Amino acid sequence: MNAGGGSETTVRNRWLNRTTLGIGLTSLFSDWSHEIATTILPALLASLGAGPGWLGVIEGTADGLSSFSKLAAGYYTDRLRRKVPLVQSGYLLTTLATGALALATSAFHVLLARVSAWFGRGIRTPGRKALLAASVSPEAYGRAFGFERMMDTLGALVAPLTALWLLQVTSHNYHRVMAWTLVPGILAVLTFGFLVREKPNPRPAVASFWLSVRQLPSSFQRFLLAVGIFGLGDFSHTLLTLFAIQALTPTHGPQAAASIAAGLYILHNAFYAASSYLSGWLSDRVPNRRVVLAAGYGLAVGMALVLMLQPANVPLLAAVFAAAGIVVGIEETLEDSLAAELVSRQQHGMAFGTLAAVNAVGDFVSSFVVGLLWSRYSASLAFAVAGTFFFAGTILLLRLRRT
Repeated sequence: MNAGGGSETTVRNRWLNRTTLGIGLTSLFSDWSHEIATTILPALLASLGAGPGWLGVIEGTADGLSSFSKLAAGYYTDRLRRKVPLVQSGYLLTTLATGALALATSAFHVLLARVSAWFGRGIRTPGRKALLAASVSPEAYGRAFGFERMMDTLGALVAPLTALWLLQVTSHNYHRVMAWTLVPGILAVLTFGFLVREKPNPRPAVASFWLSVRQLPSSFQRFLLAVGIFGLGDFSHTLLTLFAIQALTPTHGPQAAASIAAGLYILHNAFYAASSYLSGWLSDRVPNRRVVLAAGYGLAVGMALVLMLQPANVPLLAAVFAAAGIVVGIEETLEDSLAAELVSRQQHGMAFGTLAAVNAVGDFVSSFVVGLLWSRYSASLAFAVAGTFFFAGTILLLRLRRT
């Protein structure tokens, strides 16, 4: 959105424009679609005779390809005059590939469909973020990115409930449930096409990939270092669910513990959705938005300290899950907002792609290290190591100079 001639107040009041609304709704529908599939995927694989090994291979391969495709797509996005066709094609590929799970008759078919869907996610992400940043003034980056994350998380909240309802309606026919993912998926593609608008880029990038990386501002490179160090401790929050089950089983039994843990994860996602927009809104009203991100990083340090004490009661675990949700909401919203602020709009695609790649490496390493230390030694040691990386990332972030 161009502020041309309007006051700052007018710009701030118009941040929720056609494009930001369209991207937010698209994220809601798309996440609704593929999270239904994620909920049902283990059961579908089991019905095909495939076990946890296949699930690990499928999810690991899909996540890895998605990460590399985000980096490549970020570079390619900056070279385009118009980003909408690439982003919309990514949503279409994700929708069709997720729906193709309805035709799967073997674990290999599931692998092909899931990898294709996650490749679609990868190629659309940098362009979507660049379109979002281009549609608002820098003073509204926090609200715009927070709104998109909030809508995305609402889709993740609705999806498991929808999956449970579809299981009842289809008498646990997993293939028919997968076919229903096409409905919100197609809505995502149509919403994006009808609502999202862009101004063609008059100066597409022409530099090589490595030159494009080197041309990213030094302030952004230092920011990536802080994000990367923090990410080395930023383990998958599915490990929190496992921790809750193990902690509650002695007093509640395995079935009740699993049910409580599932409820705690819903609580986690609710705080994730709420904190996404609220942290973005707050960051637009403080002199330096990195302070809000640093507060989120600091909350992760506190979460790790509590986990080191091995909490085994529901109220304490609820506090941990709520804090974890807040951390993710702040982290995802403010990292994107700061990336958009530190880098010129002509380099936004490369910046978002690089940020996604750094986070992907952190996600893999942190979950692997925390899981290994937990298995070999203790959960306390695992979370202590994670907390150390959280603390180091927070200090590096606070030392960044304002540019």
